[in-house]
Amino acid sequence: MYSNRAGINNAILPGESVNEDYNDLGQPIGFPVENWRACEHPRNARMQGRLCRLEPIDAQAHAGDLFEAFSQDRDHRNWTYLPYGPFSSEAELRDWIEATCLGDDPCFFSVIDATSGRAVGVASYLRIDCVNGVIEVGHIHFSPLMQGKPIATEAMYLMMRQVFDVWGYRRYEWKCDALNQPSCNAARRLGFLFEGLFRQAVIYKNRNRDTAWFAIIDREWPAAKAAFEAWLDDSNFDLDGRQKSGLSELMRDALAPFREA
Repeated sequence: MYSNRAGINNAILPGESVNEDYNDLGQPIGFPVENWRACEHPRNARMQGRLCRLEPIDAQAHAGDLFEAFSQDRDHRNWTYLPYGPFSSEAELRDWIEATCLGDDPCFFSVIDATSGRAVGVASYLRIDCVNGVIEVGHIHFSPLMQGKPIATEAMYLMMRQVFDVWGYRRYEWKCDALNQPSCNAARRLGFLFEGLFRQAVIYKNRNRDTAWFAIIDREWPAAKAAFEAWLDDSNFDLDGRQKSGLSELMRDALAPFREA
């Protein structure tokens, strides 16, 4: 039985087959999903953490901060694997936000640094399937003010926690250009499992993209959540801000029971 509103998923246990049931014809079928109701849409969500908060993107309020933050990327390498940008002016970025980022899918959020109070990055939910409980994270553009810092991990944790703990989605996806090795590495570090390669899936910026698919599912989330929270805890960092335990290792150990053959 599965209930997304109660936060209970006892349909399968680690190591068990996801197709352990059979119909009257003796054919293997998926485990039952009972008492299911469509998940909430992420529009207008706000997520508060210790290092940052995420709020719906606002062209007037955030464009200036974002343009300044993105301008720290002097050689524009952060735009290589995005289908848009770089933007040459704050006005151009604001126009793009107004034209592209204010709809229901993708659903864009600005990441607000808790210390400075300024927008330093963006991310979105997209390909939102409330009926089946599937949602993707994407359009992630973290400025150099976030990259390689705990704030970036916390932002991803907050979005994942919202998806599973608050709205009860069953599946959370991450897709990227298969040649974007930093993005592939980030997906694995954050607990997503590589599920396959979709060849010649997209054309952007007049070039081909083979898309790498990653996902994490609801039954894995409690273990992943514990790994996130152990890594983000102040005790995991020394006085110079260096981590004591890496998230990749914490996540690998936490999720091993779900993913070992």
